[in-house]
Amino acid sequence: MSYADVNGLSLYHEEHGSGEPLVLLHGGFGAGEALGPLTTALAAGRRVITVDLQGHGRTADVDRPLRAETMADDVAALIVHLGLERADVMGYSLGGIVALRTAIQHPERVRRLVVVSVAFRRDGSYADVVAAFDQFGPGMADALGRSPLGELYRRSAPRPDDWPVLVAKTAEMLHDDYDWGAEVDALTTPTLIVFADADSIRPDHMIEFYGLLGGGRQAGGVDGSGRPASQLAVLPGLTHYDIPTSPALPAAVIPFLDAAAGT
Repeated sequence: MSYADVNGLSLYHEEHGSGEPLVLLHGGFGAGEALGPLTTALAAGRRVITVDLQGHGRTADVDRPLRAETMADDVAALIVHLGLERADVMGYSLGGIVALRTAIQHPERVRRLVVVSVAFRRDGSYADVVAAFDQFGPGMADALGRSPLGELYRRSAPRPDDWPVLVAKTAEMLHDDYDWGAEVDALTTPTLIVFADADSIRPDHMIEFYGLLGGGRQAGGVDGSGRPASQLAVLPGLTHYDIPTSPALPAAVIPFLDAAAGT
């Protein structure tokens, strides 16, 4: 358990296991500890570095908006702080967006990328999900504070009274339109995108995402020579909310991370 001073932020992180380094990023209103079973499974064969993102968990907020782009800079700075040339980076939901931006903005720091339940464009989510983003606002702080996520925050945050600030900043971020299609298309980092079959992301967007990464253009061939460097996994019987705790997730991720770079 440690803190890294990066970009004016005291970034909390923990290390588990040993081997090839993997930075693991949690979802919105979460913290690294919320990914406990996943961390345990992944740390059986690698050095897993869980991170509490800006304003989440044990990382206190700072005077700047909550943006995937700035949090991605924090992750890249942490990799350097740890004395690593590069690391695998994996994230779920909010953490997946930050992981994606890390590979886009700092490709030299990311060996392999795993993004779970993430859209590269805002309208990649179902229309009712986007509508919920639009309706989310600071007034949700009290109701959300009574949820397990609110309890996690009160138990771990350096300043528990900052909860309404986190909710307000998250609302502002959710209202932002974005489309990173051109940047995804330019990615050269081997990437695994993972979704639940009942995710908040539309299936056609999943396929579009995979296509931008070079997938779905030809048959793999008997010898596998036609396989793209990036991969797509759709895990059955899961939703956006239970995919991070499913044993099917590390089972899909570990073979991808274990593969030799460039395959």
